[in-house]
Amino acid sequence: MKTKEESTDYMKGIVLNLPETPGCYQYLDDSGTIIYVGKAKNLKRRVSSYFNKEQQSDKTRLLVTKIRDIRYVVVKTEEDALLLENNLIKRYKPRYNVLLKDDKTYPSIAITNEYLPRIFKTRQRHVRGATFYGPYSHVPTMYALLDLCKELYHPRPCRLPMTQEGVINGKYEVCLDYHIHNCAGPCVGKQTREDYMHNIDACREILKGNTGEVARRMKEEMMRLSDEMRFEEAGEIKRRLDLIENFRAKSEVVSNVLHNIDVFNIESEEKIAYVNYLHITNGCINQAFTFEYKKKLDETDEELLALGIVEMRNRYGSTSREIIVPFPVDLPAEYAEQAIPQKGEKKKLLELSKLNVKQYKFDRLKQAEKLNPEQKNTRLMKEIQTQLGLKKLPFRVELFDNSNIQGEDAVAACVVFEKLKPAKKEYRKYNIKTVTGADDYASMKEVVRRRYIRQEADNNPLPDLIIADGGKGQMEVIRQVVEDELHLDIPIAGLAKDSRHRTRELLFGSPPRNDRHESRQPAVPPAHTHAGRSAPLCYQFPPRQTFQTTNSLRIGPSERYRRKDKSSPTEDLRQRKTHKIRLSRAAASHSGPSQRPQAVQRAPCRRRHRKRHLSLPAHNPFLPSCSK
Repeated sequence: MKTKEESTDYMKGIVLNLPETPGCYQYLDDSGTIIYVGKAKNLKRRVSSYFNKEQQSDKTRLLVTKIRDIRYVVVKTEEDALLLENNLIKRYKPRYNVLLKDDKTYPSIAITNEYLPRIFKTRQRHVRGATFYGPYSHVPTMYALLDLCKELYHPRPCRLPMTQEGVINGKYEVCLDYHIHNCAGPCVGKQTREDYMHNIDACREILKGNTGEVARRMKEEMMRLSDEMRFEEAGEIKRRLDLIENFRAKSEVVSNVLHNIDVFNIESEEKIAYVNYLHITNGCINQAFTFEYKKKLDETDEELLALGIVEMRNRYGSTSREIIVPFPVDLPAEYAEQAIPQKGEKKKLLELSKLNVKQYKFDRLKQAEKLNPEQKNTRLMKEIQTQLGLKKLPFRVELFDNSNIQGEDAVAACVVFEKLKPAKKEYRKYNIKTVTGADDYASMKEVVRRRYIRQEADNNPLPDLIIADGGKGQMEVIRQVVEDELHLDIPIAGLAKDSRHRTRELLFGSPPRNDRHESRQPAVPPAHTHAGRSAPLCYQFPPRQTFQTTNSLRIGPSERYRRKDKSSPTEDLRQRKTHKIRLSRAAASHSGPSQRPQAVQRAPCRRRHRKRHLSLPAHNPFLPSCSK
């Protein structure tokens, strides 16, 4: 067993003697097991970076502590290193490499390599003697392709393994599918093998996405049969052509000029990354698939996307010379040409791929949240912690708002959230006692002081985050009470509003302070973080959900307080108005009839539908005259 110094010297000797050429490197642990596989343009430079402490992350530092030996394979080009790395990861499944989740749950379409091939769906892609197309994450698309092939070319639906000798010797008999015209009977010679294989080749082109080429050939054959006066056969070809055209009309055509292009996009989280792959053939989306990578180290999106590109192109056998990506990826120049579009048709394709990967991520999160509802709240709290830079998760959040009526009857309310759920038993209402007039800052100061002095006296839990219904001014007065007076370390945020009193942005951090506070380390980050309406706090604590509750809490006691206090200016104004109305009514009742205004009589309401009487002229030539 080597000591730590001997192991360090041994590793240093290997690193110093590494060649500066493309290749793959493998890290081994004490038992000789491969724990990590990587590729590099320059082996010496890449491996040396792992042992540079200034560039190490926590996960990389953990990996380095496990390394006891290094192996490497030198290749000629960077493209060879890329393919070799992918094969080694599949073979050894190293512990610290990202893991690609398999797609066994998605079905594929298989065409066997028999004497009379069959076409069927399967989930077992490892079956020998077949060519596979897919997998299809959208199962209805797979069934539409199968139905199209069956309707056009009638491949045999039976599962019997048929050989050339059996067909020649008459070993097989026609089944019911032949009589109902679902099969042309190639097993008994009713259809020649050449014709049957021609139909299978056409099915292969359809499954590859080359429906335009198949339609073009059909149109040429239809015109040829029509010129030869074989109209019945031409009519059958016309029927098949209409089926293909209908299928092409329903498929998603993204462009009429794009052909044989791969599109990739990525969306990552802390532990999982999602990569979407689209393959465009003849302007249509022929393949669409989204898969997951489980992170092991601090892999960047560029590294994960490079792995995903190699994996998917190898799996689907793509030979596209152009790939569309959202950012530059470290791939050999001879591997494929990268395009990062800024506008046009390719930009729309990239946005479509982004939409697919986001939808897949959302679906996976919804599935996980159904199994574990608490996971959603934990995830959202982590997002809040990350965006606001909090020291710990905001398990308890308290929100404050206050109000008054024309400078009187000032009240306030506190709404409490625990694990992002309303804790209604913790709601509190306050009547402002020490503030005279409409002073919002002084009212906020009083209620916050009373709240947390009482919380500390009763040994009640303090919040992990305070949110005020206001901007920098409200945040500053809360900070003065919480930090300067009570010496508490609680982050403070505020919801600023626009001219229409709608929440505009989330402010976080301490407002600008004077010189006497600059020397002290602030309890929260000094810089303001402006989060738009899409920020987690803005949709977790929107005005409809929290501050409507706060409004109902503060307006309720304000109304009751105003009813009790008959000397308030609001009550005086109401009493004077009521007295004036009574005087005017009394004066009107004692005035004489000549002084009273004449009532305006409304015209009687006429019926909407009235009978119309037809009046005849005195002399009508069409009526018999009466003689005296």
